[in-house]
Amino acid sequence: MAITTRCYQDGRLSEDEFDPEKVSELLSNPKNLVWFDIDEPTPDDTATLEKEFGFHPLALEDSVQPHQRAKIEQYDTYFFLVAYGATLEGNELLAHEIAMFVSHNYLVTVRKPPAFDIGRAVKRWESHEELATEGGGYLLYILLDEVVDGYFDVMETAQERADDIEDQVFGTGNPETVQNEIFRLKKALMRFRKGVAPLRDVLDILQRESAGVVTPRLEPYYRDVYDHVLRATDFIDSLRDLLSSALEASLAVVSNRLNEVMKSLTSWAAIILVPTLIAGIYGMNFRTMPELHWYLGYPLALALMAASAFLLYRMFRRRGWL
Repeated sequence: MAITTRCYQDGRLSEDEFDPEKVSELLSNPKNLVWFDIDEPTPDDTATLEKEFGFHPLALEDSVQPHQRAKIEQYDTYFFLVAYGATLEGNELLAHEIAMFVSHNYLVTVRKPPAFDIGRAVKRWESHEELATEGGGYLLYILLDEVVDGYFDVMETAQERADDIEDQVFGTGNPETVQNEIFRLKKALMRFRKGVAPLRDVLDILQRESAGVVTPRLEPYYRDVYDHVLRATDFIDSLRDLLSSALEASLAVVSNRLNEVMKSLTSWAAIILVPTLIAGIYGMNFRTMPELHWYLGYPLALALMAASAFLLYRMFRRRGWL
């Protein structure tokens, strides 16, 4: 568990790592912009948030309980949001849940394990002093932009995996292994979409509702993040369709290979059948068979077997069955 605190004034960092009990005092100055971050929250942290910020108990409960759905809720003077960052390790998708309270002069982030890395967001907050004066909406924009940028890293990795799978489908890879990889990647993309898609509604509500968070100056930036979320959602849907097509192609390849095997087996069975038929006929021990005591009967039967087998082999070979 760790708490990080920062206070900005006129777009510049004025104080950091201050006592959490000092938050209410800093918020009394409308020029201050406070960022309060909790990594792996505890019940004591919840009590601190309730005391210093006066958040609603239901919102506080959702902020510390894991596996919340991505959403946004509006209260009198602030928004409560839940969003998910994402990283792809192997075929496993790691979801980084972040609960956020945002108002005009503060941003509170509650990060649950595995915690989302917000180091880059902090650096960006301090690199644009002119926008930092826009308040909590600016801090939230940077954080959401970092989250969505991470989506594109995941999508790039997923696209590379999908390309490898396509090569394996029509290559010499084990079909069962390929199909398992397709199912694992589709499952990861399904979880990924569940975290990405709700952000459209979150950003839409942020821009439409008035709580002093998204100022007119910040509206173009939020629209840009919204556009990126739409692109990410469309990409996920397209990649899932591509994987479905790859799975169908893999099944078709397996079916074609099975057909080739069956044709080969059928051809060899037919080749063996005719000599077996001849041997079966001349193997019947009837005394009245005309060729039974013929001097040339045995070599002629062998020659007939060999000739029929050779002719059938040539015929199946020409048709590509062997």
